[in-house]
Amino acid sequence: MDNASRRWRSKPLQTSNPSLIMAFFSCLAWLYVAGRLWQDAENRNILANLLMKNSVRRPKVLTVEDKLMVLGCKDLEKRIVEAEMDLTLAKSQGYLKSQLKQSGSSSDKKLLAVIGVYTGFGSHLKRNVFRGSWMPRGEEALKKLEERGVVIRFVIGRSANRGDSLDRNIDVENRLTKDFLILDGHEEAQEELPKKAKLFFSTALQNWDAEFYVKVDDKIDLDLDGLISLLESRRGQDSAYIGCMKSGDVITEAGRPWYEPEWWKFGDEKSYFRHAGGSLIILSKNLVQYVNINSASLMTYAHDDISVGSWMMGIQATYIDDNRLCCSSSRQDKVCSAA
Repeated sequence: MDNASRRWRSKPLQTSNPSLIMAFFSCLAWLYVAGRLWQDAENRNILANLLMKNSVRRPKVLTVEDKLMVLGCKDLEKRIVEAEMDLTLAKSQGYLKSQLKQSGSSSDKKLLAVIGVYTGFGSHLKRNVFRGSWMPRGEEALKKLEERGVVIRFVIGRSANRGDSLDRNIDVENRLTKDFLILDGHEEAQEELPKKAKLFFSTALQNWDAEFYVKVDDKIDLDLDGLISLLESRRGQDSAYIGCMKSGDVITEAGRPWYEPEWWKFGDEKSYFRHAGGSLIILSKNLVQYVNINSASLMTYAHDDISVGSWMMGIQATYIDDNRLCCSSSRQDKVCSAA
């Protein structure tokens, strides 16, 4: 009996192991299915949110009225741009009156010319030589010249170290001679000469109303009466760009004299376009107005005469090549010569 009862008791123990294993795998299967169902639900929520956002951002269907409104705005924008271009053209041609300060003029009548003689901080002796030769000396002589319709001034900027002895010396000299046009917004330096041209023409225009504006180097002597006679013969001529016209090779090697950093813009021949030589450049009033209005966007090159020539190429300027303005010319009636 004992053996039989032991065999009877051992049978349930043998049959319980598969049940436990099945139950364990059932739990794993349930967890797996539940996890997949939860993950699918999350994915559906994310996809639904993305679809909702895309539907909000999707462009609306334009009605006929919407399309007409868009086209009307574009047409209005185009007309505004065209009006601005016409306004700039009118200003450049002198059709719009500007409020010119007459601070440098003792008369309300229009002058014949404003002549700016470039100078530098180290050119005090050269200025005194000019004052004793072709240029009037003293305030009274300058006033008499102005009565003839001509204003003449030495043109200079400011030192890189504002207010230093260089600036103070110029201020003292100007108080004595009254013959400077000081460009407070310009830093006087050789490499800044092209920018000096822009600022000179703009400042001269704002201070004096004249037929012509003349830039003169301090490396030449001037026959002032001869220049006045030449300008008198051109009085009333608009868009006049007058000088000793020339061209020349573009220097492409850095370190050489007259090197042009923008050499690659001048084509395969590497030759400058026709322009008035830098010793003496004459512009009529409407061309100076153009420079003044557009000075912020006008490109400058390594040399001031090239820069001025590039500005004139973009407008309908009348080029006047007068070899009386060629300082190296052999003509007896030339108005300038090397100093």
